[in-house]
Amino acid sequence: MEAGIFFPVTPILWSSNFKRTHSPVRRSFPRIIRVSSSASQGSYRGPKPSRDWVADWVSKNDDAVRSLPIYVGGISLLLVLFNRAVSGIAPVADASSSQSRADLLTLGLTVTNVLTGLVWLSIRPKSITLVNPQGVACERICSSLPDLVTSELLWVWKSLSEVTCCSSLVVVYDGMCIFQVGFAAESAESDGEAEHVEASKLMQGSLYKGILKSQAQSYLANLSLYPGKSELPFLPSNTQAVILQPLGEKGIAIIGGNTIRGFTTSDQAWISLVGEKLDATLLKYSNNFQPAETLSSKGN
Repeated sequence: MEAGIFFPVTPILWSSNFKRTHSPVRRSFPRIIRVSSSASQGSYRGPKPSRDWVADWVSKNDDAVRSLPIYVGGISLLLVLFNRAVSGIAPVADASSSQSRADLLTLGLTVTNVLTGLVWLSIRPKSITLVNPQGVACERICSSLPDLVTSELLWVWKSLSEVTCCSSLVVVYDGMCIFQVGFAAESAESDGEAEHVEASKLMQGSLYKGILKSQAQSYLANLSLYPGKSELPFLPSNTQAVILQPLGEKGIAIIGGNTIRGFTTSDQAWISLVGEKLDATLLKYSNNFQPAETLSSKGN
């Protein structure tokens, strides 16, 4: 059976006057826009960060700004006395005279300015400086740790000591001290030796128990103000700040700094992430830990 029986073919006559009446096809793919090289290499025209010129000037001229009320008050006082002398009014204050009442108010304002300047000069923010730890340098590490764990602990110490104010690092994990590096308090029993970390005594203290219970980082910005300082006898006596970072449910990292409030919020957040990474690594090899062995210990 031929197909032409059901589908008759009708010839189409083509002519030169034939015009397409169908609508053009819309392309769904995006158009290509060319940008000239001059526009791409031009200067940035977006919003620029604002700058507080007044704050910058005040910070650079702190002494002059603090003394400014004294000068304003002194000059105002001289002007009041000069005006009183040339105005022809009696030097004695007269309550019935409007000029006398105005002068008394002006004198009160000038005295207030002078006193304000004196207060600004006497009260200054305390400068925060680095301190040299009063102790000995030591490096103790667990002898049974795999090379991977040892290298990671050393990496943590190097990173903290280079980018933060960290001067001491102690890691207690699974009931024992596996890492002690940096500066430590000098032992009272032997000269030139660093104080050993008694993990059992540390774990009985309120600091250790509180950190493991809360599982949150604790920042002692000014260690001298906290009574818990007595629980950290292995740190130098002049340690300024301490961060207590939990390492899961098995340990804690004690990071001592040589500057009051020296750890910024960025440092604290970064130390939290490092603590999580270190806990994941230590958890794999916690069954092989043994008490720390002294690798080197030298005086300050």
